[in-house]
Amino acid sequence: MLDYDEEAERYDASRGGEPRAAAAAAAVLGLVPPRTRGLLDVACGTGIVTRRLAAGRDGLRVTGVDLAPAMVRRAAARLPGAVIRADSRRLPFGDEQFDAVCSVWLLHLVDSDADVRAIVAECARVLRPGGVYVTTVDKAAAHNVGSDIDAVLASRPPRAARDAAPLVESYALAHGLAPAGQARFDGHGQGRSPRRTVADLRRGWFVTLPPGDPLAEPFAARLQALPDQDRP
Repeated sequence: MLDYDEEAERYDASRGGEPRAAAAAAAVLGLVPPRTRGLLDVACGTGIVTRRLAAGRDGLRVTGVDLAPAMVRRAAARLPGAVIRADSRRLPFGDEQFDAVCSVWLLHLVDSDADVRAIVAECARVLRPGGVYVTTVDKAAAHNVGSDIDAVLASRPPRAARDAAPLVESYALAHGLAPAGQARFDGHGQGRSPRRTVADLRRGWFVTLPPGDPLAEPFAARLQALPDQDRP
C-alpha cells in the first residue's frame, strides 16, 4: 500500500489533474438530486474533486474528510474551514447529517471486506432519509485496456476487488440503501508508459508485488523489454 502522506505532493499531477477531477465531479453531481444542500466527500484526498463539487452547484455546502494529514492540509487549502481529518470507518458526525455522501476512488484501496462494509455503513448512517450515496466501483477493471503493459502484468498475483459493484451494492442494501442510478467518466491522464510502470512497480504501487518481492524484478525485466518505453 502506498503512503498517502508521501503521495500527496505528486498525487494530482500523477493521476490526471484537473481534467480527471472535472470528469469525476461532473459524474457525482449528475447523481446528486437538485434539492441537495449538504454533501460529505469521504476520503477527499487533496480536495481536487471536492473543490469542484463545491463550485459546481449554487447553495451546495460540501465537507471533506480524509485520514492522511498531508492530504488534509492540501484539501484544507482548497476549501478553508470545510475539511476534517477523520477515519472513514468512524465518521465524526451524528446520524442523518447530510443530504448526500460520496467516496471517489476509495473502496478499491481498502484492505478488507470488513472495512469496506464499515465505510458503507458509516456513509449510510450519516445520510438523511431519502439521501444519496455515490461511490466509484470496479476501479482495477477500469484500468485494464488491453495494452502490452496489461498483458505483462496479467499474471501478477491477484488482489481481491473489494470495490466490485455487486459487493458494494450488497453492503449498501444491508443498510437500507437501494440502487438509484449510475454514471461513467473517462480517466483522463491515466496512461502509463512501460518505464513509468517499472518505476511504480519498484515503489510499491502494485500491492501484490511489494518492493523487494522476488517476483517484482522479473516483471520489471519484461516491462523493460517492451517497445516505446516512454509512450503512455
